[in-house]
Amino acid sequence: MQSKKLAGPKPGPATQRYLDISEVKDDVVVMKDGTLRAVLLVSSINFALKSEDEQNAIIQQYMSFLNALEFPLQVVIQSRRLNIDKYLDRLKENEKTQTNELLRLQISDYRTFIMELVSLGQIMQKSFFVVVPYNPLSDQRKGFFQRLSESFTPALLVKLAEERFRQRRDDLMKRVDAISGNLQSMGLKAHLLDTQGLIELYYRVYNPEIFDVQKMADVDKLRVTENSATV
Repeated sequence: MQSKKLAGPKPGPATQRYLDISEVKDDVVVMKDGTLRAVLLVSSINFALKSEDEQNAIIQQYMSFLNALEFPLQVVIQSRRLNIDKYLDRLKENEKTQTNELLRLQISDYRTFIMELVSLGQIMQKSFFVVVPYNPLSDQRKGFFQRLSESFTPALLVKLAEERFRQRRDDLMKRVDAISGNLQSMGLKAHLLDTQGLIELYYRVYNPEIFDVQKMADVDKLRVTENSATV
């Protein structure tokens, strides 16, 4: 027999059990309920600096964009404290290697100014995302009994039926193209996050404290097991 003290505590359940995400592949997030998600990184515009005519045009385009939607969208605004440690390190290295004494002093003063500026107030960096969903049950082209049968084991069907996943992904990408075009009409640039970008996004969301100091490896170097992902 083995002592419980020597055996130690049993490992807790894997974190993946508490997430709604089943897997990330082919630039798409597969949820546990069988629905799909695509994420667009969207640029921003300074509305206040636009002229009145430009503002009115943007508002009208935004209204047209909303009226044309036939499915829900999620807009996510992510605020993060701007990390300029690497920038300061480069300035410090340039200061050491600078042979011109005047330039070296200017770099030193500038680096001190930046450090004091950051210490006085938190400089935030905002990122804007548009999450485009696709629910197979909302596809009206399918028959009632076919959609009903998919509702019982949706995640299993997505994993096992590769052809069906491709069809669903194609439908999702059509939505993404439509959304990207509408955003461009308002002067916004939209970029579809690939698999690596999606994994880094969720890694940053669930690990905000360690993201800046413990970077993720490339997605091709990750080995995913049932309970964990290792490098």
